[in-house]
Amino acid sequence: MTWQVMIMFAVAGVLGVVGIACLVRLASPRVTQGQVYAFRMIGIMLTSGAIVLAMSAAAMHSWGAQP
Repeated sequence: MTWQVMIMFAVAGVLGVVGIACLVRLASPRVTQGQVYAFRMIGIMLTSGAIVLAMSAAAMHSWGAQP
């Protein structure tokens, strides 16, 4: 595994953790209506970005594998 692929997986992991943390934050009863919108939008976008980046890293890793 090249260091570029490892960096992509690491960034995908960070995006996923922050995105899931935003979505979990919605469970708090003290969240205002504006915060619900912001946390939901940011959480979904970060989590989606993490999934796409992880899939791209896996594809890049498989393309570089020796048969």
